Amino acid sequence: MPVQPERATFASGSFAHIAALYGSDDAYLDLVLPAVGDALKEGRDTLVVTGQANLDLLAERLGPDARRIDRRLRSTWYTHPARTLTAYHEYAEPWAKRQALFVGEPVWAGRDERDVREWLRYEAALNIAFEGAPIVAMCLFDRRTTPPEVLEQALCAHPWLLEGSSGPRPNPGYVPPRQFSVNGDDQPFRDPPGSAVRAGFTSRELTQMRHLVETTATGAGLDRDTAGSLVLSASEIAANAVEHGAGHGTVQLWTDDDELICEIADPAGQLDVPLPGYLPPRPESPRGYGLWISRQLCDLVETRTADGVLRVRLHMFLPRRG
Repeated sequence: MPVQPERATFASGSFAHIAALYGSDDAYLDLVLPAVGDALKEGRDTLVVTGQANLDLLAERLGPDARRIDRRLRSTWYTHPARTLTAYHEYAEPWAKRQALFVGEPVWAGRDERDVREWLRYEAALNIAFEGAPIVAMCLFDRRTTPPEVLEQALCAHPWLLEGSSGPRPNPGYVPPRQFSVNGDDQPFRDPPGSAVRAGFTSRELTQMRHLVETTATGAGLDRDTAGSLVLSASEIAANAVEHGAGHGTVQLWTDDDELICEIADPAGQLDVPLPGYLPPRPESPRGYGLWISRQLCDLVETRTADGVLRVRLHMFLPRRG
């Protein structure tokens, strides 16, 4: 059953996360121009991230006012879900006092299923990242290029819908981030291959574990800096297992096509927050840094809990050969 939106109206100053649907250039302008015009009148910081053609259309209609907005290309902004979320977070700091309008259009066409899943989680995480902030985030979806199955899932992450000239309306299909999931999230990982490098660790073996990750990473072809990012990520996750989990765990590494995968397993691990690691921990928090750092440094981070065992998989793309 759809979950009703739990957000207040825009007049309360709380975060407004809107899915804005269009199917033509004119429809795009009909959605974006009023929002940008209102933001400029209200003195809001305004960031628009979309394709070059749409940026040009907007600039042409705004005239001299186009210089008052920050325009970015989506091909360089929407490159990695966790890093994009951090970029928005840093852009709005201090978000509690800085009113802003974000108009963004992620790239959906051409992404494989795994990438789509990560960007869907990113959309859900926005609702936590800016909860209570005086920010309007309008996420554009071009019906001509967004795959229908992607659009159906993405809409669930938006409390508000906007299409045509009728104004935003509550989204009856909205699913709050604490209940949000994408297909397959409840399925366990496939077992690592028999060729995987494997070692156990306790607090005494963390140094050896880091050395194993480093040598395996460089042996697989990662450069020194990328291997160092993987080592730091694996070390953070393993240290969390030692300090807050079972006190011990296992690490496994293997290559799969064009990537190196490093899995940290904690027999007593648990994740008690929605979308863990997508948001930077609060400064006063003693925990939560490991997964956030890992999501910033790695190409992909996946988590699963099955039979009481928490598994965190860190993915790094390997350089192309030849």
